[in-house]
Amino acid sequence: MEFLNFSLIDLIDIIIVAAVIYLVFRWIRGSSAMNIFIAIIMLFLARVLATAVNMRMTSALLGAVLDVGAIAIIVIFQPELRRFLNNIGRTAGDNTLMRKLLRRHQAEGLDAQIVSEIVLAVDHLSETKTGALIVIRRKDNLESVMATGDVIDARVSQRLIRNIFFKNAPLHDGAMVIGDNLILAARCTLPITERLDIPASYGMRHKAALGLAEQCDATVIVVSEETGHITLVQGSEATQIESSNVLKLKLQQQ
Repeated sequence: MEFLNFSLIDLIDIIIVAAVIYLVFRWIRGSSAMNIFIAIIMLFLARVLATAVNMRMTSALLGAVLDVGAIAIIVIFQPELRRFLNNIGRTAGDNTLMRKLLRRHQAEGLDAQIVSEIVLAVDHLSETKTGALIVIRRKDNLESVMATGDVIDARVSQRLIRNIFFKNAPLHDGAMVIGDNLILAARCTLPITERLDIPASYGMRHKAALGLAEQCDATVIVVSEETGHITLVQGSEATQIESSNVLKLKLQQQ
């Protein structure tokens, strides 16, 4: 019964493991990986208990299952691991020295005139129930996203935004990327979120907006083609916008 000999080191060990489990739960909450993670934790706890009571064969069997499943875990949790490593890299990149060493893109706020043009365009798209997906770039350069679409590099104007998302326009199907006060690209493909806790009313545009926002620091504007509702997506949060003034205020705060 050696496991009954409890020391300060054991307490610290338990706190560290509990903190790791809590953080992992936060990262994968609402995703399809949650049930798999719970099963892994149960197997791990069963192995610890079997080892503590000296059940050697059971412990060896559970250990073999966990060891063989290590590669499968990496494959299953690949989106979550990528998101986690990306968040670590973004945090490190916020350091001034790291930004200089990596020559990281410097986030620039949108000019007031540019914000007004975007808001006017989004307001018109909402009134006409024209589906739209607009990505506002911040620190992450989004090169991999823009590579999936067509380069525009044009001055931001409400007429151009409206023309691009016109339902018969060749560039309307996909996302527009705006950065450095320019429309950088259009018809871009965004990753789809794997979250299961999103409202049933959300369509593919909302899922694509959440998928991108989970992986970078961009802000995404979604205009629903069915309802005309405007949604602003940042990180894991999706906020329905009730008026153009609210949208303008939120964009000015970027």
